[in-house]
Amino acid sequence: MRKIGISGVFVALLGLVLVTSCSEFRKLQKSTDWQGKYEAALAYYEVGEYYKASVLLDQVLPIIKGTVDGEKASFYRAYSYYHQKQYILSASYFGEFARVYSRSDWAIESSYMEAYSLYLQSPDYNLDQTSTYRAVDAFQIFLNRNPYTDYTQKANDMINEMQVKLEKKAFENAKHYHKLERWEAARVAFETFEDEFPDSKLNEEVKYLAVDAEYSYAKQSIRAKQIERFRTTIELYQDLLDSYPNSKFIKQAEKYYIDSVNQIEKLSNRS
Repeated sequence: MRKIGISGVFVALLGLVLVTSCSEFRKLQKSTDWQGKYEAALAYYEVGEYYKASVLLDQVLPIIKGTVDGEKASFYRAYSYYHQKQYILSASYFGEFARVYSRSDWAIESSYMEAYSLYLQSPDYNLDQTSTYRAVDAFQIFLNRNPYTDYTQKANDMINEMQVKLEKKAFENAKHYHKLERWEAARVAFETFEDEFPDSKLNEEVKYLAVDAEYSYAKQSIRAKQIERFRTTIELYQDLLDSYPNSKFIKQAEKYYIDSVNQIEKLSNRS
């Protein structure tokens, strides 16, 4: 993070006063002198007092928004919240800055930091992944608009990292349906997984589990629905065979295929 372009002596002196005086901060909060608040906020930021900086910047920004001072204040407010690890707010403020000051020298950095703040909110794979999806979308928008920057490789690396997390989450969700023997929901979840992650290394197992789920679903179905569902089992088996002819799952899947063919023949003879 760059240093603020104000006098080093001024920062040192003002910073010393501010850090050693809580009453001074309270006075600044009540003050109507926006210039004094603005300069104090920058000084607080410089010495790492990010909470106090953010409070004062929040107060002065409605007055100076759209000015040169407002541009700097808006940028450093976003970083003040970022340094406090309030990433939802920092993402919002970085995004706002990039939109309002789109021609600023800091616009690209702010756009990247919006996505990065969302990335830092992304939880472990077993939790809700709404923040992860938002971060992936934000990084992709950033790369579409700024394909060649110093941030390009980092952004791509983080997208790849989050895609792996989303794959694992989707896979575990589908397997959870399978474990609960909710066969139709499991089969649909496996098909959705393939649509969303066509290049995943997990698709070999996913295709097999789809066969397993549909076969189990057919076995438990009422007679009027069984032929249709055994036929779907056969189709899913053939898809697995075509996609992964040497799969370790073929032997077991073939048993489902053979029994499905036999069941269709029996059911057809009864009708």
